[in-house]
Amino acid sequence: MEGKGESSYSSCTSAMTLNELGLSRLPQHYVLPPSEQPKPGPTISDTIPIVDISSLQNPALRSHAVDEIRRACKEIGSFQVLHCDKPRNGIPLSIMKDVLDAATEFFNLPIEEKMLLVSDNVHEPVRYGTSVNHTRDKVHYWRDFIKHYSHPIAKWIHLWPSMPPSYKEKTGNYAKAVQLLQKQLLEVILETLGLNINYLQEDIEEGLQVMAVNCHPAYPEPDLALGMPPHSDYGSLTIVLQSGPGLQLIDHNKNWLSVPPIEGALIVQLGDQIEVMSNGQHKSIAHRGTLRKEKKRLSIASLHSLDFNTKIRPAPELPNEQQPVSYKEFSFNDFLDFISSNDIAGGRFIDTLKINP
Repeated sequence: MEGKGESSYSSCTSAMTLNELGLSRLPQHYVLPPSEQPKPGPTISDTIPIVDISSLQNPALRSHAVDEIRRACKEIGSFQVLHCDKPRNGIPLSIMKDVLDAATEFFNLPIEEKMLLVSDNVHEPVRYGTSVNHTRDKVHYWRDFIKHYSHPIAKWIHLWPSMPPSYKEKTGNYAKAVQLLQKQLLEVILETLGLNINYLQEDIEEGLQVMAVNCHPAYPEPDLALGMPPHSDYGSLTIVLQSGPGLQLIDHNKNWLSVPPIEGALIVQLGDQIEVMSNGQHKSIAHRGTLRKEKKRLSIASLHSLDFNTKIRPAPELPNEQQPVSYKEFSFNDFLDFISSNDIAGGRFIDTLKINP
């Protein structure tokens, strides 16, 4: 990958670079139209369930936890899982802290080091960039990111950043732990649909994990811009660790609700593959990233999906006379082709899959 970023250097001015200039106002191409500018919204309280994941191993508590996840999937498309840090559940707090530290160290590297990984090609297995697609976005979004394929980890980790020296170890430990967590959660979600927990087992085992490590520097005018536009994720589940407030979800009344970070908790978001597989019984969640004036925010999203060319379609058991097949099939590659040629802020990919919406 040496030298890959040279031709893109001048066109890829990172958010961190602009932030370091200490500007009181930022270039106009980061300012959203007034109708799209974020307004202060309520903080989620009991709207999104918080599930103690350890209760899934407790016969006396499991039924209630499954019901909470079922309600969240049908009504919201998201829930938080608490006590992921217990050893039995695979992600100690120390591993969560380490991956945030590794992200901080990466984004603090000299720009020349990060630019070795820059790419506009969404098919690259490892790429550094800014905004969403900085060459196509009509309005730019205030984020820098490093994305890399992560499962199976032995296939991809040698391509990950070599600097900082601890990045591969710290991020790899988190990636492996969250991969196991999503498998556990996906089995519960299949159960909530009345499907066998081994449904699509081989496809899921051979599926992809993409780690999207995002940095949203402090922004002088946070009410004028966003870190990420409203969108839903393409995969089955996205599991999010955030260092501070900024993630917002939209409810049925089109209100944006802020998700406060809780120590030891992770945010689970349903993606388009679950909505299609469930034939619309469960919904993928539209979400966005807001900004803070005084402090940067890190978010680490682990996106899980079927493999590149494996098509997802409604499970044959679910359509019926009242709810016929409502979605076309699609693959991860279909989604990549969509975002290569479309502005993500212009419309959700899932809407292109609906039959008679």
